[in-house]
Amino acid sequence: MMKRVLGSSVALLVALGAGWVWGAWGSSDTNRALRIAELRDGLLEGRAAVLDARLDIYSVNFGEASRHLEAARSAVRAAEARLNSLGHQADTKPLELAAKIDEAQRMTGQLNQDANALAADASKAITVVLDTTVKC
Repeated sequence: MMKRVLGSSVALLVALGAGWVWGAWGSSDTNRALRIAELRDGLLEGRAAVLDARLDIYSVNFGEASRHLEAARSAVRAAEARLNSLGHQADTKPLELAAKIDEAQRMTGQLNQDANALAADASKAITVVLDTTVKC
C-alpha cells in the first residue's frame, strides 16, 4: 500500500514538474512579444505627441505645444528604458536624438517657430526606432 502511495506521489510530482516546464517554455516568447508591443505603443504615443506639438507650433499655440512635448518626453524616456530592458542598447542611439524634444520645448517657451524643425527631427528619430523594433 505504501509503495502505491509513494509511486503515485512521485508520478504526480513528475507530471506537475513537466507541466510547469511545458507551460513556461512558450511564455518567454509571449512575454518578449508583449514587451515589444508595449515598446511600440510607447514610441507611437511619443511620436503622436510630437506631431501634435508640431501642429500647435504651426498654429502659434505654444502653451499646448509645450504640454505635448512634455508628454512626448515622458513616452520616449519610458520607451528608452524598455529598449534597454530588451537588450537593444544600440537601438537607443536614435532616441538620443529625441533629446531635441527638450530643445524644442525650450524654444516653445521662447515663442520660437524654429521649434517645429527640432520636433520634426525628433519625430524622424522615433520613426527610425519604430522601424528597427519591427525586426526584434
